[in-house]
Amino acid sequence: MKIIIERIWEYIRFNPKKFFFQVAFSLFIVWIFIDDYGILKRIHMEAEYRTLLEQDKVEQKKIRDNELRIQHAHEPDSIEKAAREKYNYRKQGETLFIIRTH
Repeated sequence: MKIIIERIWEYIRFNPKKFFFQVAFSLFIVWIFIDDYGILKRIHMEAEYRTLLEQDKVEQKKIRDNELRIQHAHEPDSIEKAAREKYNYRKQGETLFIIRTH
């Protein structure tokens, strides 16, 4: 172990500029990858952005479906459909099958 340390110290003594630039370059590379605005953080933020876009699409579809329900709310068939879907109502003598997907 002592021999390795002596070799490193000898290298630093005979090449101080080269050693300084190697250390500075290494710190710069670490800074690029790990900093708050580094590459790893950027990749994480891009993945989160894509997830949020997908969630936004799902929520926009729900909004459109609800707007259509509101527009057709005055129709009797629409009221019956909503009651059957949301509250599991059924007509007398009818068999009700509930299939949950979650």
